[in-house]
Amino acid sequence: MKDIIIQTYTIALPILLGYIVWLLKQRKKGEDANSRGTMLLLRVQLIEYHDRYIALGHIPSYAYENFVEMYEAYHCLGGNGMVTHMYEEVKKLEIRKEINE
Repeated sequence: MKDIIIQTYTIALPILLGYIVWLLKQRKKGEDANSRGTMLLLRVQLIEYHDRYIALGHIPSYAYENFVEMYEAYHCLGGNGMVTHMYEEVKKLEIRKEINE
């Protein structure tokens, strides 16, 4: 009886561990896709903010705060490059309390 139990574990354990590894890989693929999608959506919004406020020559304080928070999230997800350059340009803009000032 003891030999049967050991043989069952010897067969079942690698199969179970293989399945767990497969599940973890599938989960990671989903997380990677979500992170990539989030990063791309942030990039679109950051570009829109950049273009709008660079054209105006100033940025409202609420928009600046949003821009900085979006950039930080974008950067944490691995984004950089041209958006970092845009971030540096937006940091140089005059920050106003209201959009109509």
